[in-house]
Amino acid sequence: MSTHRLASVEIDSATLPAGTAEAEHERRVAIFDLVEKNVFEPIEAAGGPYALKLSQSDSRLVFEVSGPQLARTHVLSLTPLKGVLRDYLMICDSYNEVLRGVDASKIEAVDMGRRGLHNEGADLLKARLDGKIAIDHETARRLFTLICALYRRG
Repeated sequence: MSTHRLASVEIDSATLPAGTAEAEHERRVAIFDLVEKNVFEPIEAAGGPYALKLSQSDSRLVFEVSGPQLARTHVLSLTPLKGVLRDYLMICDSYNEVLRGVDASKIEAVDMGRRGLHNEGADLLKARLDGKIAIDHETARRLFTLICALYRRG
């Protein structure tokens, strides 16, 4: 197993406070999935594993990465992600509504749109981290899921 991986993820509750019980559950699941399987390699880092602390400062997402002989902070503007983040959260709500129905064709259509937006968000996130932290596509998807859980309203 590569040492270039996340071993833990912490959310700064002062700047990214918990939402509803459902939102908090989504965060815990997203963190579990991310830590369970990931490729996370800060550029020019000798090796991990790494700890990630996420916080918010001035409407930016702050990545505090630490590991053996490593302590770095990366600040990411969420502006490039806002559109896809908003659309993804909206389609997730639609998906949950459709699941309560019985029309399988609607479920499939909404799910395809949801997966497409999820991939788009993951690709944007990976591009935003380029030159700072190397991640694979699946890690980008899991990290995007966590970011969505952090910013979900209600």
